[in-house]
Amino acid sequence: MRKTQFLYTLVIGLLLSGCGSDEPEFDATGTFEADEVIVSSELGGRIDSFTVEEGQQLAAGKVVGAIDAQNLVLQKEQVEASIEALQEKTLDVQPQIELLWNQLKVQKAQLAALEREQKRTQNLIAADAATGKQLDDINSQIDVLKGQMEVTQQQINVQRTATYTQNRGILSENKPLQKRVAQLENQLDDASITNPVSGTVLSTYAEEGEITAPGKPLYKIADLSTMTLRAYITGSQLPQVRLGQQVNVFVDQGEGYKELPGTITWVSDKAEFTPKTIQTKEERANLVYAIKVRVKNDGYLKVGMYGEVRLSGEGEEEK
Repeated sequence: MRKTQFLYTLVIGLLLSGCGSDEPEFDATGTFEADEVIVSSELGGRIDSFTVEEGQQLAAGKVVGAIDAQNLVLQKEQVEASIEALQEKTLDVQPQIELLWNQLKVQKAQLAALEREQKRTQNLIAADAATGKQLDDINSQIDVLKGQMEVTQQQINVQRTATYTQNRGILSENKPLQKRVAQLENQLDDASITNPVSGTVLSTYAEEGEITAPGKPLYKIADLSTMTLRAYITGSQLPQVRLGQQVNVFVDQGEGYKELPGTITWVSDKAEFTPKTIQTKEERANLVYAIKVRVKNDGYLKVGMYGEVRLSGEGEEEK
């Protein structure tokens, strides 16, 4: 009987000692997240090259693949050929103008000869060596020739105007074609798959040789150098937190906890029910507020890992 009482007392003592352990108390619990980016192609087609692997570190702006764009190359060459052909469609007005100018030169020479004859006839009439009819005939020829010269000059102007108008109509196609070339060049740039942000590749969804479409995911990347712990606090704890507040973050590492400094960067303005990840039914029935704590990652933190927060940290936001 005494032996039984001794064992019972020992068990109770062990249980009581376990309840009085040095297990730290926490103010909030949550999981770690990262700012994930889903990368897709802006151009559809066969993937000619794709060098992305899970776990790979990529820098922002790095070209990691290419989409087959041979069809776009051919379209661009076709439009550029159309632009060159526009020059061949234009008319050269110079040969026709040259003929009219030569005709006008002849008419001017004829006019000069008639004017000399007119002056000579006037002198002869003054000396009673010619008749007035001769002078009238010469004046009539001069008037006719001047009229012909005016017609020739008008033909030159009309020919210039008509040719200019026709060429302008042909060359007006040049600007839209140039815009089409620029559009195709932009699409050719989209054929390159460029990594948008620096980070670590979390998942890949495509392989070289597959057919992709615009907006179809190719891989997922996130910057894991700084993680976000999304945790939940109660309404009574809400007055204790503020943006920029320094807190202590704890991560279970098997035996004990790993402690890391964190900064509160966001506090929800709406209450919600405790997520189902909280273990007990009573705790899940409570209304809580979500907060986000930024934590520098030393390589130990992973997406989805649980973390605990103690609101006893002091100080302002890191600068």
